[in-house]
Amino acid sequence: MECRRAITKADIEICKEAILEFRGNLDSKTVVDQVFEMINHEGFELVFIPNADYTKAGAFIGYRKLNLLRTGPIIYVDDLFTFSEFRGLGYAGALLDYVAEQAASEGIKSIHLDSGYALHTAHRLYLNKGYFLACNHFAKSIN
Repeated sequence: MECRRAITKADIEICKEAILEFRGNLDSKTVVDQVFEMINHEGFELVFIPNADYTKAGAFIGYRKLNLLRTGPIIYVDDLFTFSEFRGLGYAGALLDYVAEQAASEGIKSIHLDSGYALHTAHRLYLNKGYFLACNHFAKSIN
């Protein structure tokens, strides 16, 4: 299975359906431009595993490198999604392994992500990949 880094708008188009399925709040008319802007100006990385004919991403991961006082350099995983028909085939694990290889090659010592409380299958994967529960994440909406 091939992990491909999205660089062009055409690459992002392959991921568009998966991104919109996972992040239903996004606008289908502007999401490709938004992700392209994130890649080119915000250090966002989008990596995907395409289906057999390269028309659709079966899974994707979005992440960025951060340097925080609390941790030093880290990779933060914003998004990880696999379409239901591709679940159980190792796609999410392969994408997590890809990010771990990127971190190791750049001397980054840790990878962080947030996951919803009810996503038990995802939690099993993270624990099996060596992740641990490090903290609770708090958020505040500003109206």
